[in-house]
Amino acid sequence: MRLKDRIAIVVGAGQSPGEGIGNGRATALTFAREGAKVLCVDHNLASAQETVDMIRQSQGVAEAFKADVTKEDDIKNMVADAHRRWGRIDILHNNVGVSLSGGDAELDSITEEAFDRCTAINLKSCIFAAKHVLPIMRKQASGAIINISSMAVITTYPYVAYKATKAAMVAFTEQLAYQNAQYGIRANVILPGLMNTPMAVDTRAREFKKSRAEVEAERDSKVPLRKKMGTGWDVANAALFLASDEAAFITGATLPVDGGASVRRG
Repeated sequence: MRLKDRIAIVVGAGQSPGEGIGNGRATALTFAREGAKVLCVDHNLASAQETVDMIRQSQGVAEAFKADVTKEDDIKNMVADAHRRWGRIDILHNNVGVSLSGGDAELDSITEEAFDRCTAINLKSCIFAAKHVLPIMRKQASGAIINISSMAVITTYPYVAYKATKAAMVAFTEQLAYQNAQYGIRANVILPGLMNTPMAVDTRAREFKKSRAEVEAERDSKVPLRKKMGTGWDVANAALFLASDEAAFITGATLPVDGGASVRRG
């Protein structure tokens, strides 16, 4: 019960179609298992509700909330809903992100529409969610914000919008950390590496017209640690640590969860 009686918003608590579990759903389940009340936010309300149902099956407390996080009004309403239900907000977990599924591409073929869409989902959503929880957290004199970036920031990732926005998220998290430390608010960012999630694997299988097994094998071969991708649970466990009192003196940190990929730069 490392998060007993805490209130958490998990943005991106549903998941893409495919096998396995996504980072957002795994994190929502983990936070609830550890005692938090969780607002499960997603643009797909049915998928968010699936996460809520899984939490309730284990006697956890959760509610689903539909939001288009590219719209500030939806983000404002999301924060207000959690605060109205439970009276405080202790944890904001920003997990949304798109690359290929948002139309991302290499520089010679990226479109303005795809770039704007990826930027709005990956970065704008994170910034405005922080904007609206910070007044509550400052009044409480406590809070933890966890942003999900990507190892694409420091590796040779080819798609323009994802790499640029996820790099910006690291800089924004550092800014959050130093501007809010005096209020007792912590902000940290996780860099997942090659993960076996529906968004990462099934989306690529569809995009490149390959079998899931082919995509899995190709990605597994690139991971230094045991030649095996991580899962959503690995990201969730890192998020749990950063949300908990065990990380009470950690802010502004960038944590790779990558099976050793960050040791091999380039």
